Amino acid sequence: MSYFRTALLLAAMTGLFLAVGFMLGGQTGMLIALAIAVAMNFYAYWNSDKVVLRMYKARQVDRQEAPQFYGIVEQLVERAELPMPKVYLIDNPQPNAFATGRNPENAAVAATTGLLKRLSSEEIAGVMAHELAHVKSRDTLIMTLTATLAGAISMLANFAIFFGGNRNNPLGLIGTILVMILAPLVAMMVQMAISRAREYEADRIGAEICGQPLWLASALQNIQTAASQIDNEAAEENPASAHMFIINPLHARQMDSLFSTHPSTENRVARLREMAGQADAPQGNRPSPWG
Repeated sequence: MSYFRTALLLAAMTGLFLAVGFMLGGQTGMLIALAIAVAMNFYAYWNSDKVVLRMYKARQVDRQEAPQFYGIVEQLVERAELPMPKVYLIDNPQPNAFATGRNPENAAVAATTGLLKRLSSEEIAGVMAHELAHVKSRDTLIMTLTATLAGAISMLANFAIFFGGNRNNPLGLIGTILVMILAPLVAMMVQMAISRAREYEADRIGAEICGQPLWLASALQNIQTAASQIDNEAAEENPASAHMFIINPLHARQMDSLFSTHPSTENRVARLREMAGQADAPQGNRPSPWG
């Protein structure tokens, strides 16, 4: 159901993009909008991973440099039946992580130093399983596409401010004004809805990969608590990348909303506990294969 919903939302955003192009420039405007979308997505497809890793000054590590962290990723990759991604560390005290890359064969996973310092090996396994779930589902490509489309819609709306748009559209001047105001807002809402849907799905698949939903549930709670107290300056300077992280690095609202990039942490934890079959039971002491 989540994949179907994502497909519908992507179709809606594409339709909105073409509609904005038509309202601003008629059929010619729609074709120009389509060409812009294709060009922007082509660039994003090949370069978005490099851009975001450079943005956060991520450093690639191997088994010698980060044996425990790298080893956890290796074990999870084997369980998920995925190619080994590149592994990166970000020097940042806020615990967080993200995945990027255009496909599983060209993927990268990154975690902050704060994540490795504050979480147990079981919790780190839950987090990285979540990120590998994004890789397995090709969510990194989906979110790149939606972010590019949302940005292009906003760009077209800005063109209307300076060039006036297509006054011969069915709604005339009023239609152009409505497009200028509402199109970027609607695009952002659709983008956030897709992001939230993919987070829930990655939680589910990630819990299956690591085999312990409560490890991820505990990690989400600990990351949320720390992220609400510790700033991520790079994310604050680049808020458009916030949706990539497992927990919103910009101190997201506690409850779901149209303008939140992530679902409520409480809702995510509740779903994971339901998966584990013990809504309020503690994890207990179990031997860990991730140490």
